[in-house]
Amino acid sequence: MKNTKEGTVPKFGPLQGLKVLDIGTLVAGPFGASILADFGAEVIKVEQPKNGDTIRQAGKSTKNGGSMGWITAARNKRSITLDLRQSEGQSLLKRLVKWADILIENFSPKTLESWNLGYDELSAINPRLIMVRVSGYGQSGPYSHKPGLDRLALGFSGLKYVTGYPDQPPVRVGVTIADYLTGTFNALSALMAVYYRDVIGTGKGQEIDLALYEAPLRISEDIVTTYDQTGEVRGRYGNRHPSFAPAEIFETADERWVVIQASLDKIFASLANVMGQPNLAHDPRFSTLRKRSENADEIHRIIREWVKEKTAEEVTSLLEKADVPVGPVNNIADIFRDSHIAARENITKIEDPDLGKVATPGIVPKFSETPGKVWRLGPTLGADNDEIYLGILNLEKEEYESLKKKYII
Repeated sequence: MKNTKEGTVPKFGPLQGLKVLDIGTLVAGPFGASILADFGAEVIKVEQPKNGDTIRQAGKSTKNGGSMGWITAARNKRSITLDLRQSEGQSLLKRLVKWADILIENFSPKTLESWNLGYDELSAINPRLIMVRVSGYGQSGPYSHKPGLDRLALGFSGLKYVTGYPDQPPVRVGVTIADYLTGTFNALSALMAVYYRDVIGTGKGQEIDLALYEAPLRISEDIVTTYDQTGEVRGRYGNRHPSFAPAEIFETADERWVVIQASLDKIFASLANVMGQPNLAHDPRFSTLRKRSENADEIHRIIREWVKEKTAEEVTSLLEKADVPVGPVNNIADIFRDSHIAARENITKIEDPDLGKVATPGIVPKFSETPGKVWRLGPTLGADNDEIYLGILNLEKEEYESLKKKYII
């Protein structure tokens, strides 16, 4: 007996109707699919039977036995289990490829080829397929065989080298930024390929090759060009910027932290007036942007002494009235309490069958006509097996049960 049910994904957003297979793991591949899912793409998350994606077990934050990381990482996706290492599993994926517009993966190079699931095989089945391939060092080059992780990518890209204080070792950013940047680039690249295929009208899919270190390198300001033209190797500046001052984080009397950036001449003069030291704007050490940058330590010391005598609320109020850019350094509890965060719906709460109402980051960005939304948190492992296998693939019930017994599904 066949079940031809087509699934229950709601229709919304600018990407409704776009069909995505997410066969990756952890972040750099799957986060790209998450972005697409937030805006209406129908995303099927393919996971290994029994244990599923590694992120289900990752992280120390758990509740009721589940990973907090998974709840947001897999939101708006449907989950199926499928062992791609087995020939029967490979055959099922090829059938799903006929359905898909985009496939996103982040296995080590040559892994899919060893499973007969490389781009040549899959594009022969579906010439319109867009295959986004994320790996540590790319599909080509002398390092392509090396494993790649967020920390390694940050080191290799040079971003870690410029992060931290000059008298201390390089440090990691507080989140896995290389993974999330790469995920963002992989979603963007997939949509560019869709534009080429559907809007320009070629009808052709293509293979996209993205290395984990390349996104951090791409956003590295003028570091590449400056070295090429001057030979300067940018080092670590802590919270300072090499070209702008004052621009720092300052501790207040109530042991909070505020960011103040008053780099431009007019704004710096306003800051000096608020501090009751208008002469600072005319001091030869601080009279121009370049001079302030050269004497950043001294101007920051003067501001630090002034800030330390006031509460965060006092500093913020005084500077905002003078149009001097100032803002808090929020922890997550501060963010939950902030009225602007609430007004912008930067945090939204979604019902989870096990946990009840659960907070998750809101949709970014906001569309006036076709907004995205969060309609589901990370599903239980294989939650959509019935709908996908008996519906989209139209498997016979007997075959489906046999595949489950063999842990192909």
